[in-house]
Amino acid sequence: MLFNNPEALDRNSHKTPSSLRDIVLGGQDGIVNTLGVLLGIAIASNDLRIIFAGGLAAAFAESVSMAAVAYTSTVAQHSLYEGELAKERRHIKEIPEKEREEIREFFRQKGFSGNLLEDAVKTVTAREEIWLKEMMKFEFALEPIGKKKAVISSAVVGLAAIIGSLLPLIPFLFVPISNISIIVAIWASLVVSAIALFIIGVYKAQTTIGDWKKSGLEMAAIGTLSALVGFFIGYLFKTPAVS
Repeated sequence: MLFNNPEALDRNSHKTPSSLRDIVLGGQDGIVNTLGVLLGIAIASNDLRIIFAGGLAAAFAESVSMAAVAYTSTVAQHSLYEGELAKERRHIKEIPEKEREEIREFFRQKGFSGNLLEDAVKTVTAREEIWLKEMMKFEFALEPIGKKKAVISSAVVGLAAIIGSLLPLIPFLFVPISNISIIVAIWASLVVSAIALFIIGVYKAQTTIGDWKKSGLEMAAIGTLSALVGFFIGYLFKTPAVS
């Protein structure tokens, strides 16, 4: 049984993957932020060179910034975990009965009672490292995060952000190639971005729990409306047409 095997309990500790969060965070922010800047510049200047310069600057600045934030926030979580771990380690040594009672109360709330409750408490508290890990999860909902995970998270967020950031620029590539107007490229950029946001929303729902249509439409609507803020600000500074 699991409660008679501390090693099995430790191996079966659930670790929530962060890849979904990183992909959604990077992809959504990359699309929305770059699209907003791009639409503002496009409607204000109507100059393809400035549109590409501003769009690319926003895309790469956003991606580097998002990657850096992902790294520093993950490192901060690691520091928080280490700080609380040291505090719990001290408590186990100084007030073990109080800490043991906290474990007992957790299992009691889960429906354990009698001998089963005491066996669970005894198993968890038999080894200090397992006891510490369970206390961190029960009391603080914290899992250990290493520097390697911070680097991976940063890379995933940065990559998702750069891919998302470049998508709104694609329609503008066809302005000189197919001789379409800037206005047509603006609308095409909105459509491409909305579709990409919808796909991210669907991926989020299928990876977790939820209605994929609702999640996709919600992501597309929120992202598109946010980006349109940039469009309307750019419209206020629109360069008058030369007659």
